[in-house]
Amino acid sequence: MKISLIVAMDESGGIGFQGKLPWRLSTDLKRFKRLTMGHHIVMGRKTYESIGRVLPGRLMLIVTRNPSFRAEGSLVVHSLEEALHAAENGKETEIFIIGGGEVFSEAINLADRIYLTRVHAELPADTYFPLFEPSLWHVTELQELDSDPDNEFAHTFMVLDRKKQGTFSKNL
Repeated sequence: MKISLIVAMDESGGIGFQGKLPWRLSTDLKRFKRLTMGHHIVMGRKTYESIGRVLPGRLMLIVTRNPSFRAEGSLVVHSLEEALHAAENGKETEIFIIGGGEVFSEAINLADRIYLTRVHAELPADTYFPLFEPSLWHVTELQELDSDPDNEFAHTFMVLDRKKQGTFSKNL
């Protein structure tokens, strides 16, 4: 099973502010839906609460330390490891970890791929994507998009695949 992170971040690594995304990017939301549809998605409780509903067509795995937390239509787990086992048992081929900051920090060293949307702006943020070593990753896809009425900032879609030993690529 491939472990993928899917994240949008600004130029400073910010991914959230006061429980919300700090930008409005229609193309990023459409990409997120297209990539995650039909798959297991893993998120922390705060991310689940910021979404506020079950996302159709995906099995949502919510990681929380709270043993009494319940979320109708989702599977509540108490560790990232438990979420990964549940996805494997469900015959998942690619699991998507969608946030937040704590879950990303725990998952970054396990990830095979990062679907990254780089938002070309620096915005207020209180949640950040973890620092990661760019030399361990190579860019396998790159698409630059301008701002427009549905996308308030220019942004770049990237797919980063973890390098296998002995592989080389350009820097991020």
